[in-house]
Amino acid sequence: MKVNLLLAVAMTALFIWNPYPFQILELKTFDGLIMSRDTVQDEAVLLVDIDEEAVEYWGGYPLARNIYAELITRTQGVPGITVAFPDKDIHGKDEEFQSALNQLPTVLSFIASTQASKGGPHVGTAQLGGGNPTEWLYQYPGIIRSALKSEGIGLISTHPELDGVVRRIPLVISVEDRIYPSFALEMLRLGTGDPSYQIKTEETGVEWLRLPQYNIIKTSQNGTIWVNWNTKFYRQTALEYMENPIPAPFVIFGVTAEGVVPLVATPAGLKYPHDIQGAVLNTIVNGNALSQPSWSFAAELGILLLGITFILLTSRSIYFSLTIFILLGGLGFTSWKLVESSYLLDVSGTIVILFLFWAIVSFHSFITQYLLRLQIKQQFGTYVSPAQVEILQKDPSQLRLGGVTKRMTFLFSDIRGFTPISEKYQKDPQKLVEIVNRFLTNQTEIIQKHEGCIDKYMGDCIMAFWNAPLDIEDQERKATEAALEMRVALGELNEIFKAEGLPEIRTGCGINTGLCVVGNMGSNSRFDYSVLGDSVNLAARLESSCKTYETDLIISEFSLVDGYDYEFLDEVIVKGKSEPVKIYTIQK
Repeated sequence: MKVNLLLAVAMTALFIWNPYPFQILELKTFDGLIMSRDTVQDEAVLLVDIDEEAVEYWGGYPLARNIYAELITRTQGVPGITVAFPDKDIHGKDEEFQSALNQLPTVLSFIASTQASKGGPHVGTAQLGGGNPTEWLYQYPGIIRSALKSEGIGLISTHPELDGVVRRIPLVISVEDRIYPSFALEMLRLGTGDPSYQIKTEETGVEWLRLPQYNIIKTSQNGTIWVNWNTKFYRQTALEYMENPIPAPFVIFGVTAEGVVPLVATPAGLKYPHDIQGAVLNTIVNGNALSQPSWSFAAELGILLLGITFILLTSRSIYFSLTIFILLGGLGFTSWKLVESSYLLDVSGTIVILFLFWAIVSFHSFITQYLLRLQIKQQFGTYVSPAQVEILQKDPSQLRLGGVTKRMTFLFSDIRGFTPISEKYQKDPQKLVEIVNRFLTNQTEIIQKHEGCIDKYMGDCIMAFWNAPLDIEDQERKATEAALEMRVALGELNEIFKAEGLPEIRTGCGINTGLCVVGNMGSNSRFDYSVLGDSVNLAARLESSCKTYETDLIISEFSLVDGYDYEFLDEVIVKGKSEPVKIYTIQK
């Protein structure tokens, strides 16, 4: 659990740090959310393409500026041109174009530049609130000059994200502490007839922009808005427009002839500048711009912490994996549904971190369980039956390591007269080892068959117990059955030994039941699963007393069960006890 808590802290720190890959993932998630909105047909904006055919028809690019004059004079709404005119017309038609601009309010495009050092024509802006907007807006040293004058001056500058894709557009920027509007915002100003803008700024940044005769346009703290990129526009080529223009409140002219203007990467693919400005104008006119709420980070962090807590609490449940995938799917669905309410809530980082946390916790749990099963097999594989080992591996919780007090039954079995046998094989110790191993194997299989656990071999002596590490029902009876079957099996083994010319083996066996302490015992570097207690000592004492009472089996009164004909032997005083203990045997 401690490891999982440390991992939870690390994962939370990773979320707060928000490294570059997570930022890119967030942007790509926003792309999917933005484009998941239904495609909308714009009814207010007409896009006019100055395409290859038009450029060829009018004698090549750049076009003579009297052509632009003809185009805007055919416009019934507000015209705008996304072509920059920094120098005089090489065809000498500036005067005709300027005359048309003077008669018809038109938005010309200006470009903010990092190389220019001067501002451009200025539109007045009323500043509301207690903050200074220029401290929050994107700053540029200058604006590229224009050889023409017009009532509308709009910037077509974009601000790509980390991955070079344009998703948000600044509605205003700052140059030399003066505020300049975007092309689309200026188109709307001319359409409403407003002379200026209002901008509200607080200590946290820009809150909104507003035209006096239009609705409030909420922005980010930097004055940007998320653009609706899945918008379709009516469009005509320049030649089609000259012949039969489609009437529209706003008409934006732009060049699409190959190699003239650079294409801009957007969530909807590569776009021309007038496509982008049309999308921005549609967004602010319809007032349905997506926004990333100020509480989004707190919400995402809260969701992450709840998810981590859920994983920690349910990691041991059999439905753990299923519930996690339901949780992650629910987060994604919630994020997708919030887009319908114009909210952008990124849960991609949360989902990734929760998935990583789940995967690591699951893997750690798997490795822990695997190592525990391996430890159980190594520790008990040779001492209990394979069936019991399998039960422990499937449910390690049944194994209580570390020392617990339990009522258990103990069996000690030792070879009687082992010294003469060992002396006989003094010159052939390998043969002696073979005899002992065959004996131990013969007896061990029976103990394990009756669900006993072999505690240890002490030379030719076997120590076994029942009711640990697994709880065993009717432990006294199973120990007695094992002892009687061991007696029969030893007789069969002696017949084999006799045929092979090997010495006969006789044993003494003691059985007792009582309380003891069972668990891992030893040093920090070496320990064994074993038992301690007076009841263990009594079983060992009964085994050693078999010679005294000339029997091969002695059972204490605490291990008696129904169904056997016990023969009373004696009463013995246990060391440290005042009450005598009755002992019995079962004759062959």
